[in-house]
Amino acid sequence: MESCHLLLAVSPSTTPPSQTFHSYRLKSFYSRHKSRTNRITSASFFASSALEDLNNIRGRINLSLFKRSKKWYDGCKVRAAAVPDSNAGESAKSNEFVKTLQLAAMFPVWYSLNIYFNIFNKQVLKVFPYPATVSTFQFGCGTVLVLLMWALNLHQKPKLNRSQFEAILLLALGHTVGNLLTNISLGKVAVSFTHTIKAMEPFFTVLLSVLFLGERPSLWVVSSLVPIVGGVALASFTEASFNWIGFGSAMASNLTNQSRNVYSKKVMVKEEDNLDNINLFSVMTIVSFILLVPITILIDGIKLSPSYLQYAASQGLNVRDFFVRSLLAGFCFHSYQQVSYMILQMVSPVTHSVGNCVKRVVVIVSSVIFFQTPVSTINALGTGIALAGVFLYSRAKKIKPAPKVA
Repeated sequence: MESCHLLLAVSPSTTPPSQTFHSYRLKSFYSRHKSRTNRITSASFFASSALEDLNNIRGRINLSLFKRSKKWYDGCKVRAAAVPDSNAGESAKSNEFVKTLQLAAMFPVWYSLNIYFNIFNKQVLKVFPYPATVSTFQFGCGTVLVLLMWALNLHQKPKLNRSQFEAILLLALGHTVGNLLTNISLGKVAVSFTHTIKAMEPFFTVLLSVLFLGERPSLWVVSSLVPIVGGVALASFTEASFNWIGFGSAMASNLTNQSRNVYSKKVMVKEEDNLDNINLFSVMTIVSFILLVPITILIDGIKLSPSYLQYAASQGLNVRDFFVRSLLAGFCFHSYQQVSYMILQMVSPVTHSVGNCVKRVVVIVSSVIFFQTPVSTINALGTGIALAGVFLYSRAKKIKPAPKVA
């Protein structure tokens, strides 16, 4: 019995074989699963690390490509700025060509309208010797044309402030009196003689600029005035239609018109709120019409009545023809001055002055031919000398004095 207990005490506790086998398989499975889990975790970590590295590499590649693309784009911009755009150059040439064509068309229109105005105006003044009424009618026609232009949005209507209106009022006063005096002269003497006298405008421009602006003319400008004054004097002494009222009115219109021009330099109207040359002339036309209506009533009274129209008919121009020529004269009067201001807006004042000189030659020659005005050789010579002086004056104004050396 003791030996049996001793045997039990000494011998270790034994496990059944089946349980031992299952425990061994469980441990083996756990070991394999743990190893597999470790491999998966390692692979996942490696994949995550590789993906992160790949993203970093891709980011560096994209940054490098972006920098290279930006550098290439900036280089293209620099080269584009350095090399002129052929399309832009062609567009500029096309615009310059269109502008040249416009000027080439506007100068003949300017001259033609002026020629027809002088012809129709002289025909009206011959049978209706009331220049104030004729001038008012012409300014009235111009006012209607201006209002139609603004109403149809052919040109934007200006917005005037008080200072601009005050400046325009004085300019319009000179414009009104100047045109009235010109019509008085045209009613008394030949058209060619009136325009010969008006060739002395540069003389009054220089004189008034010295007196009121303190400008000192150059030697070339003063020299060009000599043939102007001499030519007008020679033409006046030999003019068959010479009349002191006509001569004095033309001279006074020169003084008035050039006073207006000198004043416009001293009190320059700013080109703001669409007050360009076209609108400036348009506003002047309306103001001149308003100013001239009471003056005409004081000077002439009401002359557009049946009795005076019958008098015009007795002089060789029936009522219908009288009104047609008056309307045409009024239309041409406003239109040629409007075109003149449009040209002045596109070219320099010197170019415009040269064009005006050529226009005066064309008007004188055309009026002599149309009205068959008798012109002597000396008279023609004096007119030619005066007009040549005007051309020289236009060129002399372009010559800039040499800067003084200290």
